Amino acid sequence: MATTADGKGGHGHASRRDILMVAATGAAAVGAAYAAWPLINSMNPSADVLALASTEVDLAPIQEGQSITVQWRGKPVFVRHRTKDEIAKAAADDKAGLPDVQADAARVKKAEWLILVGVCTHLGCIPLGQKATEGRGDFGGWFCPCHGSHYDTSGRIRKGPAPRNLEVPQYTFLDDKRIRIG
Repeated sequence: MATTADGKGGHGHASRRDILMVAATGAAAVGAAYAAWPLINSMNPSADVLALASTEVDLAPIQEGQSITVQWRGKPVFVRHRTKDEIAKAAADDKAGLPDVQADAARVKKAEWLILVGVCTHLGCIPLGQKATEGRGDFGGWFCPCHGSHYDTSGRIRKGPAPRNLEVPQYTFLDDKRIRIG
């Protein structure tokens, strides 16, 4: 059988060169995918990051007037069991001149529980006020000593350079004594 100038046999059959070219291209593609897989797989979140995507908090041991701090996604989250006075003060402050206007009722799902990301919205410091011995600023909530931001009992900015209220993370009540953050 004679071969033509295009490398194919005169009867339209693929030559040995064509078959080898297809096989080599296929092998190269499989090899490239095999070599690239570790890079692609390294972009997936690790198990420890996935574990931090949400966290459950037991509210039962937190007494009225007490606050705890839990970690979520590498950030502190303040969980405060507010007193009736703190709730009343937060509701009364709804009418105050707030830099970042937000009603207390929009920041909580149950009035007695306030859940906030404990990071100052000015430069990312952690405000004081979680412990009974720490100063809570002029409005009874939290105080960021780095630049003097004062937050009220609803975590709203009242005085200082912080531009926004303390963030309220996504959370749900699993029952009366447990929440899931995230």
